[in-house]
Amino acid sequence: MADTLIKPRTAPAPTQRAEERIPTVIADGVDIVYRIVGTGSGRGSATSALSRIVRREKRPGVREVHAVKNVSFTAYRGEAIGLIGTNGSGKSTLLRAVAGLLPCERGQIFSDGQPSLMGVNAALMDDLTGERNVTLGCLAMGMPREQVRERYDEIVDFSGINEKGDFISLPMRTYSSGMKARLRFSIGAAKDHDVLLIDEALATGDARFQKRSEARIRELRAKAGTVFLVSHSNGTIRDTCDRVLWLEKGELLMDGPTEDVLAEYERFSGK
Repeated sequence: MADTLIKPRTAPAPTQRAEERIPTVIADGVDIVYRIVGTGSGRGSATSALSRIVRREKRPGVREVHAVKNVSFTAYRGEAIGLIGTNGSGKSTLLRAVAGLLPCERGQIFSDGQPSLMGVNAALMDDLTGERNVTLGCLAMGMPREQVRERYDEIVDFSGINEKGDFISLPMRTYSSGMKARLRFSIGAAKDHDVLLIDEALATGDARFQKRSEARIRELRAKAGTVFLVSHSNGTIRDTCDRVLWLEKGELLMDGPTEDVLAEYERFSGK
């Protein structure tokens, strides 16, 4: 993947020459549009819908939401990038597009390696034990069984699930929301990712777990990965990220060093 597709908006890190920087994600003029379709009502609506399909008519009541507007950036290996903005600014939508879960209306996203999305809403199977979810979650990420066995104890210890009892052997439905979130993060962070996308995964859990999580993100960066973190906590962004993308109403307002961008954002939001 060439590094000439998009001119980087930020200068190379002082400890790394420009020619040594390896791009991992390039977003080139990305637009993402949601289409919200109103539901038909009344008898005969199915017949009417079929008639419109046959006549190739657009269904009435379709509303378009332009969630991300002409966003471009280049992410490099070893960076931890925070995504900030007020609610509805397009942060999570952009993250899902980078993960390949949403199509671009216009523009393109290039990635070197497989981006992995980890969020507090990631699906785990409530009827299975925590132990079984650890195994299935790791296998789903592509970890070989031998590696899963090697890292199992580390994952459980990191999550803190068993600190007050043998909860790892109980069904997930017996867990609190915080316990589930901690286990999700622990499973997702057990693998060394090319590009790791985290959506508010550090927002739950006590201060001790958050510190462990932030340390784990730094380890992932040190192993030549790239981390994207969506968070409403400026403190977490400061502690974890060296670069920030600020979005508002789907537009990229600022891309730069963490302190510079947060200073402008806090002035804008009054925080």
